[in-house]
Amino acid sequence: MAPYRLDVVSLAPQAFAPLLELGVIGRAFGSDIAELHLHNPRDFATDRYRKVDDEPYGGGAGMVLKPEPVFAAVESIPRRSSARVLLMSPQGRPLHQADLQRWAHDHDQLVLLCGHYEGFDERIRSLVDEEVSAGDFVLTGGELPAMTVINGVVRLLPGTVGTAQSLVEESHSALLLEHPHYTRPAEFQGMAVPAVLRSGNHAAIETWRQQQREQRTRDRRPDLYARWRMARDDAGAAMQMRIGNGYDIHRLVQGRALILGGVTLEHPDGLGLDGHSDADVLVHAVMDALLGALSLGDIGKYFPPTDPQWKGADSLQLLEQLVALVTQRGWQVVNVDAVVIAERPKLKPHIEAMRGNIATRIGIAADAVGVKATTNERLGPEGREEGISCQAVVLLGQP
Repeated sequence: MAPYRLDVVSLAPQAFAPLLELGVIGRAFGSDIAELHLHNPRDFATDRYRKVDDEPYGGGAGMVLKPEPVFAAVESIPRRSSARVLLMSPQGRPLHQADLQRWAHDHDQLVLLCGHYEGFDERIRSLVDEEVSAGDFVLTGGELPAMTVINGVVRLLPGTVGTAQSLVEESHSALLLEHPHYTRPAEFQGMAVPAVLRSGNHAAIETWRQQQREQRTRDRRPDLYARWRMARDDAGAAMQMRIGNGYDIHRLVQGRALILGGVTLEHPDGLGLDGHSDADVLVHAVMDALLGALSLGDIGKYFPPTDPQWKGADSLQLLEQLVALVTQRGWQVVNVDAVVIAERPKLKPHIEAMRGNIATRIGIAADAVGVKATTNERLGPEGREEGISCQAVVLLGQP
């Protein structure tokens, strides 16, 4: 997969050098997750003085950035099919976390134009798709807002941040501020970690965290809280149910365990499923269906196979994380239906255990989870016993 491409048009390209050494963002650039290209309009000026600004027509204070060098710089940039051109401007729409998520997930290239002087020649705006403002204030140039966008987008790219769950629970991801965090020691200077966080009860912990998100947003950002309430009410009025489809297939190989629905099985030929995690195709298909119902893509975005922390991971534990995400987004799982396609071994004796495992991790009754098994009549990769696949459907409802 090609690195995410970031092109910056700026009269101060040196300002972006620290990004290449900035923690996980710098490592993302160093490991080909993203690449940064800088373009100085002065390099495209045609006069001997490399002039990039001029006096405004009609008079007035300050100088205006000329269109010719900016057009030439932008037109020199190789453009991918899903590229997006952003103009950093105090006249733009305020930047939100949803914008960063949209640019990271829906596009593979951003071209960022940074202004200087009194402003842009108005014709430069014909080059851009969106105008973005970092806030209701004016800076000497667009470099700091551009760096903010770059930081916010790159950290959302798969492989940049080690724990995918940390990206889905953070402040502003769903209008609510993030819940409080605690670590060891359990008590410090008379201040104790809330008992619920040490209880091991994941359902109670998620309920506490959601309550904290709502309370903290209501107290600190009543404007955000009002938007969250309105969005939740509008969503409830417009759509009470959501359906998601999921699919997964893994290759059968020697030397691997065969795990389906959290149950370890014995294949007659000693085969198991190959994969970065435990390769549980049944659970993976259910996870894919949950993400599909939320319009959030597939599990590869949240648990990338290139990330060593997911190596050998228990898929039922990953399922719990996605169920927490479903709850955070204001939905609950109503029922699950899945079909596993495998020639061997016989799955019927293990179906009830699979249903129970999935139901427990989701937090619903076992009779709300359907698991079926079928063969492929010796057709296709499943029929030739090259692999095992699963298809799943989930129904989400408003709590």
